[in-house]
Amino acid sequence: MTARGIRNNNPGNIDYNPRNAWQGQLGLEEGVAKPRFARFDSPENGIRALAKLLINYRGKDGMPGVGGKGIDTVLETINRWAPSNENDTSAYAKAVAQKIGVQIADVIDVRDPQVLRGMVTAIIAHENGSNPYPAAIINEGVRRALA
Repeated sequence: MTARGIRNNNPGNIDYNPRNAWQGQLGLEEGVAKPRFARFDSPENGIRALAKLLINYRGKDGMPGVGGKGIDTVLETINRWAPSNENDTSAYAKAVAQKIGVQIADVIDVRDPQVLRGMVTAIIAHENGSNPYPAAIINEGVRRALA
């Protein structure tokens, strides 16, 4: 069976919130007992929303004693993305950091297209068990987020 995030064109499993007028958002997911996640019209727009959130986190308060000012490390990003009450945040952060070639507390620049692409790809794989998207779809979602 196809992973929920892939079925919803929402490979980051972003919670649905009607106040978020994401480009291409169709509304709340359908066909599940407890709908929670947003649905998108295309994987590119779901990836765009994932990448936009990562960029927006940069302006939020980070963890005391980690990185610089604001959310600027993989640990802080994943701590915000996948809270520990639902996830093994430490293992998630380690998996993402390893995929992009940094330590979890190294300062990163998510506005750098390569860093953002690496974060997005790692999150998609972690959230869905794999990354089924060809490079062109990932690149387009990241491009839209940075535009």
